[in-house]
Amino acid sequence: MKGHIRERSPGNWAIILDIRDPETGKRKRKWHSFKGTKRGAQKECARLITEIQNGGYVESNKILMSDLLLRWIDHAKSQVTPKTHERYTEVVKKNLIPALGGVHLTKLRPAQISAVYTKALTSGRRDGKGGLAPATVVLMHRLLKKALKQAVRWELTARNPAEAVDPPVVERKGMNTYDLDQTIVLLDNLEKSRLLIPVMIAVLCGLRRGEIVALRWRHIDLANGSLTVSESIEQTKEGVRTKVPKSGKGRVVTLPAMLTARLRLFRVQQAEELLAIGVRQTEATHLYTREDGEPVQPRTLTQAWRTLAASSDLPKIRLHDLRHAHATHMLAKGVHPKVASERLGHSRVGITMDLYSHVLPGMQEEAVARVDEALSLALEKRPRSVG
Repeated sequence: MKGHIRERSPGNWAIILDIRDPETGKRKRKWHSFKGTKRGAQKECARLITEIQNGGYVESNKILMSDLLLRWIDHAKSQVTPKTHERYTEVVKKNLIPALGGVHLTKLRPAQISAVYTKALTSGRRDGKGGLAPATVVLMHRLLKKALKQAVRWELTARNPAEAVDPPVVERKGMNTYDLDQTIVLLDNLEKSRLLIPVMIAVLCGLRRGEIVALRWRHIDLANGSLTVSESIEQTKEGVRTKVPKSGKGRVVTLPAMLTARLRLFRVQQAEELLAIGVRQTEATHLYTREDGEPVQPRTLTQAWRTLAASSDLPKIRLHDLRHAHATHMLAKGVHPKVASERLGHSRVGITMDLYSHVLPGMQEEAVARVDEALSLALEKRPRSVG
């Protein structure tokens, strides 16, 4: 195996490799371009020779990063949900391709990737108003790493340069939610609103937005005071679809007595309203509907909440934060994290512990106090030895 370099112009080098064709035994030459110092060209030549000798060499080609990223995003479509794929496509086309699309796949280096992340954090917004959020840059890194990993599997390149780059650190933001007093004020304010039922389900049962709008009367067991979460509605640019809940499985959630009572009244009220427009309520009827009885889309529920929040004196929080409120209420009152995890539909209790760690210190203090009290009582009851 031989290789040598040739200077084409100042700072531009040709690396010429002499390779023997494994099938014919004939020698052939492979040319690589290199920009830099003579010493750098010599090191690159040596690296390529080592790759060939170790069997890790992949013949250079003209594939650009834009070609790879578009091919990978199409490949990933069957592996993620439509909503996730929509987000992936957005990041690939708006962030990764503009930054790296013109780079040849086999010439991409960790330093280039790191520079892209740095620029994205300082001036990555398309409107020119500053940098991207660290969480967005972390997603860019994750997607680029996945695409390059697949390129290695496709034998388009010998290595994944993104593995040598660390993404930025994302600082966790404080969680905004309502305490019990604020929750009572919220429910009082919604007494005559169409949002009352979906908000009660969010803040008293911890359901996600898609799970709330997917609820039908067949999912509600008023006799036993429970609801079954077996479906979720996802909205993308292509339309609305029904899917399984985020955890991949259904769950049964016990209803608070006040919500069970409210649902009994609401079912009668909804039936009368629908009957007035010639629509019959059935087990397939959704709990949260438009005035004509048709189901509400997830984004419509979010917009309705934003309108309500804007006109309220309560702190402005997201619709999803009502789910956080339910979790913090439970944990603050000493409910075991495993129980909270099951109600929230987390796939692992560790997710619950991680998300709501800010609530756990108080629980720990209470637990220590209870153990201390129990030991103290046990010590007091212990028979004293006679000296």
